Amino acid sequence: MRPGSGTGSRTADRDAAFSEFVHARRAHLRRVAYAICGDWHRADDLVQTALAKLYVAWPRVRREGGEEAYVRTIIVRANIDESRRPWRRERSTAETPEGAAPATLGVEERSALFEALQALPLMQRKTVLLRHWLGLSVTETAHELGITEGTVKSHTSRGLQALRGVLAADQA
Repeated sequence: MRPGSGTGSRTADRDAAFSEFVHARRAHLRRVAYAICGDWHRADDLVQTALAKLYVAWPRVRREGGEEAYVRTIIVRANIDESRRPWRRERSTAETPEGAAPATLGVEERSALFEALQALPLMQRKTVLLRHWLGLSVTETAHELGITEGTVKSHTSRGLQALRGVLAADQA
């Protein structure tokens, strides 16, 4: 085998080409992301997400051309995905309201919830966490787990019912 002809050389070439693209286009991509979302910090996150996804697809995208369009599409879709997440709907304010509410769950409640989650069957735990902790939709959860939407709904329903039962028994 000739030196430089192995997969290490191809990987090095791939990494060099990707690094060159990032170096040349990162500032532009950041401005594009800012124009889409209106926040520099979020723009940085969008660009980082897009570049991570681009790296995975880099050999195919580079062969086909259109790296710029591909990464712009990822930025737009990542922004849409982020805006759908429940925690993104909350907007921080410059001032804390008077009499701010304490944390929703105390240490004991969080511990009880964690133990109750651990007691669930694996698939119920996964669907409950993806749906209600990460805020994924039924469709996104089904895709993530490789199951049907109906299965997601039934596992989530059963999991929530079991959690209610365990937590109600703990409070009694």
